[in-house]
Amino acid sequence: MIIQYFRWLVGAAGGNLGNSWFNAESVSYLLLSRVPVTLSIAIGTVVMSTLVSVAVGITAALYRGWTDRALQLISIAGLVFPGFWLALVLVAKFSIEWQLVPATGYVPLAQSFTGWFQSLTLPVFSLAIGAVAGLSQQVRSATISTLEKDFVRTLRSRGLSEGSVLFRHVLRNAAPPTLTVVSLNFIALMSGAVMIERVFALPGLGSIAVDATGVGDIPIVLGAVVIAVIIVVTVNLLIDLFNGWLNPKVRLA
Repeated sequence: MIIQYFRWLVGAAGGNLGNSWFNAESVSYLLLSRVPVTLSIAIGTVVMSTLVSVAVGITAALYRGWTDRALQLISIAGLVFPGFWLALVLVAKFSIEWQLVPATGYVPLAQSFTGWFQSLTLPVFSLAIGAVAGLSQQVRSATISTLEKDFVRTLRSRGLSEGSVLFRHVLRNAAPPTLTVVSLNFIALMSGAVMIERVFALPGLGSIAVDATGVGDIPIVLGAVVIAVIIVVTVNLLIDLFNGWLNPKVRLA
């Protein structure tokens, strides 16, 4: 279904992407077969980093003090370790030494959910560590700013529980800046996944684009750019729609 959707978008955006200069295969076929791999990595990383960042940011904003400082220190520490270095460490420990998950390769979701999940565990974790640092700080700042608003004190004075105030009002008002950072993280992941795909031998868009660049296969490079742009625009549109549904204040009249 995803491949059919992107095939339609590619046709609407640029028509026929042509054939490879080296093997004469269709560029659309070569690239669209790799879209699910890259999307699985990017979406999995965004979901994991967002869940962890929201938990860390809210906890830091509510408790402050030593809890706030400790959580900030832990989250920022993720920026110290490069993604590719962390990926190599994870492969050495979880795949080679402990043999918990496969070190390389990709299993399609339609073939096996367990195999698909295991093949993405280490790549997603490698990328999510760095994404959590910036996003958790944004969630913390937005939550603290919203908690200091007058309407929050009014809600509390009316007898609403802290859980209702936090989840029904504070988080919805703190969502816009957080979703903006999420969209920026997704765009960064489209380029950051290239090295991770190399480390774990994943057949994604980044791998084929790098190979095509090395041999000068221009049609594949241009096709990869077109598909990457379509993915970024689609994700930004979905995030804007979700933002409008979550927070009525940002909806257009």
